[in-house]
Amino acid sequence: MTGHIFGEPGRGSHMDDNAAIRINVGGFKKRLQSDTLSRFPETRLARLLHCQSKESILELCDDYDDTEKEFYFDRNPALFPYVLNFYNTGRLHVMAELCIFSFSQEIEYWGINEFFIDSCCSSAYHCRKMDQDREDWEDRSDEGSTTSSFDELLEFYNDVTKFDKQLLGSARRRVWLMLDNPGYSVASRIISILSILVVLGSIATMCMNSMSEFSSLLDSEGQPTEDPRFETVEHFGIGWFTLELVARFVVAPDLLHFFEHPLNVIDLVSILPFYLTLLINLVVDSTPALANLGRVAQVLRLMRIFRILKLARHSTGLRSLGATLRNSYKEVGLLLLYLAVGVSFFSVMAYTVEKEDNEDLTTIPACWWWATVSMTTVGYGDVVPVSIAGKLTASACILAGILVVVLPITLIFNKFSLFYKRQKQLEIAMRSCDFDEGIKEVPSVNLRNYYAHKVKSLMASLSNMSRSSPSEHSLNESIH
Repeated sequence: MTGHIFGEPGRGSHMDDNAAIRINVGGFKKRLQSDTLSRFPETRLARLLHCQSKESILELCDDYDDTEKEFYFDRNPALFPYVLNFYNTGRLHVMAELCIFSFSQEIEYWGINEFFIDSCCSSAYHCRKMDQDREDWEDRSDEGSTTSSFDELLEFYNDVTKFDKQLLGSARRRVWLMLDNPGYSVASRIISILSILVVLGSIATMCMNSMSEFSSLLDSEGQPTEDPRFETVEHFGIGWFTLELVARFVVAPDLLHFFEHPLNVIDLVSILPFYLTLLINLVVDSTPALANLGRVAQVLRLMRIFRILKLARHSTGLRSLGATLRNSYKEVGLLLLYLAVGVSFFSVMAYTVEKEDNEDLTTIPACWWWATVSMTTVGYGDVVPVSIAGKLTASACILAGILVVVLPITLIFNKFSLFYKRQKQLEIAMRSCDFDEGIKEVPSVNLRNYYAHKVKSLMASLSNMSRSSPSEHSLNESIH
């Protein structure tokens, strides 16, 4: 059946050099000389010349007509003239109006390497392809953002529906929404502002209490004591934080999983040091032998600084920062690895050139501190090189530190932008939900960005099929 085309088995396995094959690409028909195709033996059409059976032919084309001896390819006919021009000239040319994604897929199908793109088009082609890859990455990021936001919104909706089966569910739901969503209503905004003021006031009193003007007060026994005004603010803050945590716990839709939420853990940690300190003081007063526990109480008092993390409940930026750090452990690890390599290298260099002239850099561990301060561009100035070789080493260390820090920061910043955008979308969707009249349907989410990237390539291919470009006239000689 195919022996008439490709020759009988006993007479050779290749077509004659002046033979021609007939191809049909999506309705576009053309006769091609075998000697033209054989110049590029790795391409798909040239491999047809070596086929000896219909099965091997159908591995390379979509259909084969025994009667017409015609090979059919179900491909875009608008792009095939570029392939014909390649066989005639040995070079590929890429017109500016072409979709790079479709063109790249097309030449890959025909077995043509990008190496054959002519120098006049190569630079623009690769630049456009890199831009396309970057747009695809942004589309995938937007897809992940939209998908994650939708999943979180469904989780929020699932929590809200749990109140329907609980006692006083409607009232508890309103209180829960007011406490857990700062921008949900006017009352929730007022509570949020009050919480922020209490947190800032608590931190301010802790800082002012460390100043000599306020820490020199003594009680009746001559022992240092806290300023009564600061103590009043501290007790009010602890009362507010405790009331806030207990209220959230009482109206929570799922009590068993309440402390699985990081913000609820932060609320607990912010008040726990006060009650532990109170318990330790009671134990010390009743048992003088345990007076050393008083030092533990002093350490616990310093843990009040963790209350600043409570602001994350009221700040989209802080929550986005936490999500970024949680999902950027690879980039952070890469940054630490770069710094560790640089510090190790430059500390040894500094030790080698400075150990005889500088008393501060006589050991490698001492040089670690200098290299860390220099690579992070902090520059305390407590330890500095004095020799010319040491100063050159310091210059290289500082320049390397700038490059090392900048490289992963870009990736981390892109992730922060992604999470911030996702968090804002989630907050807007939550605020648009109205549960006063019961829950009837899942809150709607705009999924346009989620599906846009899926049809992007298809639309580009369809537009190429219907496009008739004047710039293709230069290829018409290869067609006719």
